[in-house]
Amino acid sequence: MKNLTAVLSAAIFSALTLVTTPASAADDTAVALAKILAGDHRSAENKARDQYRHPIETLEFFEVKGDMTVVEIVPGGGWYTEILAPFLKDKGTYYAAGNDPESHSKFSRESAESFKKKMASSAIYSKVNITVLELPKQTTIAPAGSADRVLTFRNIHNWMNAGTADEVFAAMYKALKPGGILGVVEHRGDPNVAQDPKAGSGYVNQDYAIKLAEKAGFKFVASSEINANPKDTKNYKKGVWTLPPTLALKDKDRDVYLAIGESDRFTLKFVKPGE
Repeated sequence: MKNLTAVLSAAIFSALTLVTTPASAADDTAVALAKILAGDHRSAENKARDQYRHPIETLEFFEVKGDMTVVEIVPGGGWYTEILAPFLKDKGTYYAAGNDPESHSKFSRESAESFKKKMASSAIYSKVNITVLELPKQTTIAPAGSADRVLTFRNIHNWMNAGTADEVFAAMYKALKPGGILGVVEHRGDPNVAQDPKAGSGYVNQDYAIKLAEKAGFKFVASSEINANPKDTKNYKKGVWTLPPTLALKDKDRDVYLAIGESDRFTLKFVKPGE
């Protein structure tokens, strides 16, 4: 009887472990991210945008874990870098694939220099791997087949405008491991309005973005409304930049656009098929 009891106890324990482990891991991720979001290394201005960008929910949807190799595409001013760098610092690897410091573009050079200075400003960023995405000459954003996750936040419209979307999606596909996930967030266009191939308004139709990814070989997995904003009418004189944080019309109707908040965004998850 004792042996039977021991066997049953072990079986029950194993079953409970299988049931509780995934939830526990998710809880651990959320707790770790919440601590980072509250950190002193983040400005009050950046923290104020959490309500629109939902970083914890977004990274959980993309199934990002602290021991993974993660590539962020064109980190810009480093809003997500402030979160991903400390999250991955101890057990993971973080690649920031940004502008070329030797680019012919003054904007790109200055952006790269500004990001480099930010990375030197704190030990939090001491393990950040800065790589370059400058088409057509530089597309090695990380070693081929090394990344568990590749993430891009509000960049597709820029690639469309530059005519480089296919090349960037190919670079992301190459960097990912088979079975790795591509996470995409972008300003969502009105599906009743035909897509401008140059995305001049900054908005991209969700089905158009899915086709771009699938063309590169990705398989669509799921979408989320985490970053949706139904108040966004998407018909502004200055495009998406009319809304905060840019507020392109300066003080004209400022309160109106602040009340709308940041843009309506789709959040998409793709996988690189296993080989």
